[in-house]
Amino acid sequence: FFIAVAVARAQVEQEPFLETTEGTGVNITCSHRKINTNDWIQWYRLLPGQAPQLLAAAARGSKDLSAITGQLLVSADRSSSSLWLAEPRRGDAAVYYCALGA
Repeated sequence: FFIAVAVARAQVEQEPFLETTEGTGVNITCSHRKINTNDWIQWYRLLPGQAPQLLAAAARGSKDLSAITGQLLVSADRSSSSLWLAEPRRGDAAVYYCALGA
């Protein structure tokens, strides 16, 4: 199945799309070199016919995400982050995007 990735704001860059098979982990990366000191890194998922769902928000470090069996990882210099989906299922096929915000 396909996992689409969208660019949320000019300050972030992502791959246009990723593809994986059911149960095979996938890493979605986001570059945000112009991040401000007070910005939080936010990751969202947009499932068909639903409102955007906030998956995680972090200023730094890593965070385990039990809701999607994954992890949010923020680089030490905060210039990039990645969303790791450990065991994606067909129901996880969606648009995933990152954003920066206070």
